[in-house]
This record gives sequence, C-alpha cells and structure tokens, in this order.
Amino acid sequence: MEAEPAVRVAGLVKRYGPKTAVDGLDLTVGRNTVTAVLGPNGAGKTTTIETCEGYRRPDAGTVRVLGLDPWADATRLRPRVGVMLQSGGVYAGARAVEMLRHTASLHAHPLEVDALVERLGLGSCGRTGYRRLSGGQQQRLALAMAVVGRPELVFLDEPTAGLDPQARRATWDLVRDLRADGVTVVLTTHAMDEAEELADDVAIVDGGRVIAQGSPEQLRRGGAEQQPRQEALRFGGRPGLDLGALLKVLPDGTAAAELAPGEYRVQGPLDPQLLATVAAWCAQVGVLPDRLAVERRTLEDVFLDLTGRDLRS
Repeated sequence: MEAEPAVRVAGLVKRYGPKTAVDGLDLTVGRNTVTAVLGPNGAGKTTTIETCEGYRRPDAGTVRVLGLDPWADATRLRPRVGVMLQSGGVYAGARAVEMLRHTASLHAHPLEVDALVERLGLGSCGRTGYRRLSGGQQQRLALAMAVVGRPELVFLDEPTAGLDPQARRATWDLVRDLRADGVTVVLTTHAMDEAEELADDVAIVDGGRVIAQGSPEQLRRGGAEQQPRQEALRFGGRPGLDLGALLKVLPDGTAAAELAPGEYRVQGPLDPQLLATVAAWCAQVGVLPDRLAVERRTLEDVFLDLTGRDLRS
C-alpha cells in the first residue's frame, strides 16, 4: 500500500474579501523529499503554505498534513511539524540561544542545542537579544528553532534570504541532512539555483494554482518539443569555419551559427553523440575547440516561460 503523502492539497480555495488568493490549488508532497514551491509575488504560494501550517483556514478544498487536518488537528500536528517563518515567531527581547533552548524544551527528543548553535554559526551572538541580531542571524535562529524539535516535516520560508555565501551553504547542507534523516522539507524560495540544488520536486504556483510540478530535470526538459532551441553547444575556434560542412555531419534539425568571429553555437537537442560529432569534425578540419560548453534550459528559463517576464505590481 502506497504511503500517504506528507502533504496533500486538493481544490484549495482561499479568499480575502473580493480577492481570491488561491483558486482550486492541488499539491502533493511526497515523504522524505525536498519540495520547492516557486511563484511570483502574489501568486498564492505563501497563503498555500500558511494554510498547510495551520495558520489559515481554507474556504474550500481539503488539506492534509501527515494525514491530519492542520486546522482541526493543530494540537496533534504541531509537535510533528517545524515551521520557519520569514519574520516573527521570536520574542523581540529574548536572547538568541535562550530562545532556542526554550523551543527545544517544548519537545520530547530535541536536537543537541550546542551542536546546532555551532553548526549554524550562532555561538558569537548567543547572548544577544533578538532585535539586535543582524538579518542573517535572525534567519539562522529561525531555522534552528524550526528543526531543533526533530520534526517529521519542516516548512522553510525563504530560508537563505539575506544570508552570506557561507551561511547559505551551511543551510543547504542542513537541508540535505534533514532529508537524509527522513525529514520531509517544503521550502519556498525565489532563488532558482537553490531549488535546482536542493529539490527533488518543484511546484510552480501562479494565479492561485500549481501550473507545473515535477523534478527540476523534468521541468527543464518539459516543453522541449515547443522550444527545441533552448539547448546549445558553444565553442571557440578560428574565424570562418565552414558551418555548411559541419551541418552535413549533424542530425537533421540542428542549426549552427558564428555569433562573432571565432565564436560558434550549435543548437538542437543535445546528447553525447552530438558532442562527439562536433569534436570529431573539429579534429578533421584541424581546429582545437576552445571554451567548449553545453548550454541547457535552466529552471529559471522554465519559470519565466510559464509565469511571464513582465514585472508584477
């Protein structure tokens, strides 16, 4: 029997007065996975996550988190779920490590606080009041509070916003370790590289609905039939190569162009054979291909194709 998903949302509707923020949204999050929820500002992703966390009551549809209703079963669910909010959730005058120890004391089998403090670089600010912490320190404290209770499922809202590169990498490593320990992670982020690096599954939300969901690789390859020119092979060589001769040895539907003197681009569905053919042809004409690089459709390309490239007000 297939295990119940960690999160199952079906037909979720949430309105604020005349505005419909979430409009029949469906979302499934498998257990022991990292799922990234992406979307433009105002797309409905924050409302969706807050409903899953039990902070908002749906107007229609069903939401189940670890098999429970996050609104009706909040008391039973709360000890099993960790939540990292983008702001709030901490007493403004509390000292950082005191707040973390207090949070740990609310759980039966918390993580070792000192080790978590060391891992997230909070030791130097442990006696500093929350309001005096930098934005990055506040983010790391919020992350520590979300995971210290050994949750089965953790929701992370923009977990690396405002972090320096070292803290960002430490956060990524912690997310990977959570998954390896069997924890399900749902994170919202605007950082496409973060989603590509961490997520097993990506859900793109717009207009109050999930408009695409799959692994990063599935989403990158999705729509390739409609957009075959989004993969390319670039290389440098001497100017004026006979690209007509090159095209004769390449598959039908492949295109080649000299973008600038000595800068070439071969476009078409990429595979190892295409790469080998281009390299072999260069060898035949006495060219050592320079700066050989594969260009692939990125998750950001997919996101912009699906949600548009215009700024949202």
